[in-house]
Amino acid sequence: MLKGKTVVIGVTGSVAAYKAVYLARLLIKQRAEVHIILTENGAKFITPITFESLTGTKCIVDTFDRNFEFDIKHISLAKKADLFLVAPASANIIGKIANGIADDMLSTTIMAAVCPKIIAPAMNTNMYCNSIVQENIEKLKRHNYKIIAPEKGLLACKDIGDGKFPEPETILEYILYEIAKEKDMCGKKVIVTAGPTREALDPVRFISNHSTGKMGYAIVKECLMRGAKVTLISGPVPLKKPLFAEVINIMSAEEMYEEVLKRFDECDYIFKSAAVADYTPKNTFDNKIKKGEDEMSISLNRTNDILKAIGEKKTNQFICGFSMETENLIENSKKKLKSKNADMIVANNLKTDGAGFGTDTNVVTIITKENIKELPKMSKENVACEIVNEVLK
Repeated sequence: MLKGKTVVIGVTGSVAAYKAVYLARLLIKQRAEVHIILTENGAKFITPITFESLTGTKCIVDTFDRNFEFDIKHISLAKKADLFLVAPASANIIGKIANGIADDMLSTTIMAAVCPKIIAPAMNTNMYCNSIVQENIEKLKRHNYKIIAPEKGLLACKDIGDGKFPEPETILEYILYEIAKEKDMCGKKVIVTAGPTREALDPVRFISNHSTGKMGYAIVKECLMRGAKVTLISGPVPLKKPLFAEVINIMSAEEMYEEVLKRFDECDYIFKSAAVADYTPKNTFDNKIKKGEDEMSISLNRTNDILKAIGEKKTNQFICGFSMETENLIENSKKKLKSKNADMIVANNLKTDGAGFGTDTNVVTIITKENIKELPKMSKENVACEIVNEVLK
């Protein structure tokens, strides 16, 4: 996802410096070119050769190091960087950058960089909460530095509080959000529904389905990376909530229906990928008991058809629905496209290998009024990319 991108990581004197190694590894997996600038204090926690072995690039420590092909290194790295990250960032380097001090390789290089810059503080909780450090952080924000707030937890000094270095996976999300994709959805508002809904039969049992929400969450991530403002309306799933989306958790189809319609007029695109439970009980469990009836013989009503409702309501919105079939995939999906007044249907067959619920891959056919596009088996992240590409066409 980061092929062709260059990320420069500044590593300072912190026990958390070892986590920067794992972060660099994650970036290499994303095919980024990674360069490390290690402060002298940082080099006391972890050696340059560790980073060099992993990244395949020289780890810079000394501003006046002569042991490399000649160029003005702090300028050349600053020009090359697509993103500059300081992680972990000590109180010392935060103070330097905030006040324009450039007296080592890291502070000099970041001062010369014009790319997006992210700071991930990590330090003792009392240091982090110190008013001077907080003023410096606020100053950096005013100068368009992105700050990844540290987590609260047990620190190396055995104190408990704010100051814990964020997990590398969290920092990776910030980097992907910043530079992974062209911002061709900037200014657009998107609604994505994802996961299953549950219709309660009684205090214990409910009607639901096997949806895991993975496809919908992949679409959320894709739209976020492209600069959209995304609202995720999610049924109960165990997936990690996207960092930069507004997340609304619901249980029932009625709740999802209400939340979608509440925001519909202000959105530009809606991806209705949730697998909604189609039926809800007509009568409650308690009513059945009062009547002396068998609690298992519960009659059902259909839930609101969300896709049809927004299809009838749409003005300028683009609506993408999803269709899971077991037979007559194209025929049934084309009927759905027309009857729901949708602009696109993404269809897959539950019986196809690599498609369906719970998988990390999908095999879909994208159907519009003008075109039918079959995609091969691919990861749901890549499927999401293809879907959004087709929507933007």
